[in-house]
Amino acid sequence: MKAKFLTATAATALLAGAITTATGAVAQNIVTMNTVQIFGSIDPAKISDYTDYMAAVNLYDGLITVAPDGSLIPRLAESWTVSDDATEVVFTLRADATFADGSPVEAKDVVYTFERLLRLNQGPSNLFAGIVAPGAVEAIDDKTVKFTLSQTFSPFMATMPALMIVNADLVEANAGDDDAQSYLAQNVAGAGAYDLVTWDRGARMVIRRNTDYYGGFPENAIDEVRWVVTNDEATVRAMAASGELTMTSQYQSTETYDALAAMGRFRVESFATPTAFYMKLNNQTAPTDDVHIRRAIAYATDFDTIREVLFPGEPMNTVLPGSFSAFLNTDVVAPTYDLEKAAAEIALSAYAGQQIPITLSYVAGTQFEEDISLLMQANLESLGFVVTQQPEPWNRVTELAATVEGTPNLNQIFYGPTYPSPDSMFFPQYHSNGAGTWISMDWAASPEVDALIDAARATGDTEAQAALYRDVQQILADQQVTIPLLSQLQMHAIDQCLQGMEMVPMMSFEFDFRKFHWDC
Repeated sequence: MKAKFLTATAATALLAGAITTATGAVAQNIVTMNTVQIFGSIDPAKISDYTDYMAAVNLYDGLITVAPDGSLIPRLAESWTVSDDATEVVFTLRADATFADGSPVEAKDVVYTFERLLRLNQGPSNLFAGIVAPGAVEAIDDKTVKFTLSQTFSPFMATMPALMIVNADLVEANAGDDDAQSYLAQNVAGAGAYDLVTWDRGARMVIRRNTDYYGGFPENAIDEVRWVVTNDEATVRAMAASGELTMTSQYQSTETYDALAAMGRFRVESFATPTAFYMKLNNQTAPTDDVHIRRAIAYATDFDTIREVLFPGEPMNTVLPGSFSAFLNTDVVAPTYDLEKAAAEIALSAYAGQQIPITLSYVAGTQFEEDISLLMQANLESLGFVVTQQPEPWNRVTELAATVEGTPNLNQIFYGPTYPSPDSMFFPQYHSNGAGTWISMDWAASPEVDALIDAARATGDTEAQAALYRDVQQILADQQVTIPLLSQLQMHAIDQCLQGMEMVPMMSFEFDFRKFHWDC
């Protein structure tokens, strides 16, 4: 095993030796990781899913970031103060913070970044809608910036790591006629620890360490990260066997994890996460517009087989992962696999006594999702459903999610908090203002749920918030708006030499490669 390990490491080093930086320095520590979906955007005003955030957290910095324990820690800002009524937040920027081009990060850059985010009204903008109005972010001086909130918003500070700051002068100079959307679709204007080298959309992305990064690096830092887009298990295993692969995605089959562990060069690590895996049901189109059909589908779901065989994970009794234990409604009774109860629910539905067409969608090429969809098909067809399988590439899933009519009846979706607050699990998924994205493919459209979420956002009383969120969970369960399949145990096969992986309760922030190092 030792000889095999050395051969693989030597192969990686040889690959590294062929790469030179703009200054002529040889890149030594290279990480190659596969992702199972494409990078949709690297524009920090448009990022929305796990690969987008994975790239952005390395290419850009925010005012603050998130520690593994969920606490907020400084990044571009060295300190901040919050007013007594929580409607004003003043950040003081680090004196030494610079963008990749060497220019200083100033308050004007924060103002510009926020105003552009509101103008584009995409990506993280929904976190601030109705909370911070245009013109409400003010540069007090070059290193001081003030946010004035329109109302008390308890999760405001928790949302701030999603605001990744752009170089205002550089972006304005390349604004064109689309507010720099074309420019930032291919270029980076950030203060992050890494620079973009190449991006072949749909195939791979390469980033390289900015040795002048103001935040510094650990000893034996990662010089270069190469992401290869593939969800083909055989390809992942071949990359590992050749010595190319350093780290897998978190969406591999158990067979692939076992195969890589047997090579000796990899360790397989498992991390408890706040990321949930849902069977999202389109509540607005037939037949899943009927609560009895939605309940029947839940009873037709073989939870044990999914959680224990097809994709191991922790049970969920509500839509909220157990990591938010202080806000969890433990009185909600989770559905169980029971085909007799499923048949009884169908008999109560508006579709009783007839064939029931239904469409099951999943991410094309993802083996475990295909296996789950085929398992669901077998169970549903035994109950009289006429099933159509609709595998789609991820970019097509996000397009279909934009409309009620385009969204299939059943959709397998992973979603975790984009900021460390239970609000991040409720507002984007179930509030009407969050509708029209892959996150909200349930199309819940419930005024009662909207009102409860709004009330939770408006109070600083944690106990009151918890009570409101528990009511939301009960309503969503009673209406079977969605089917919570499991809380993800995030697994990676990782080269024995690569260290620094820690889970962070914010989407993809664990992939901040500035914190990783090579230890061999």
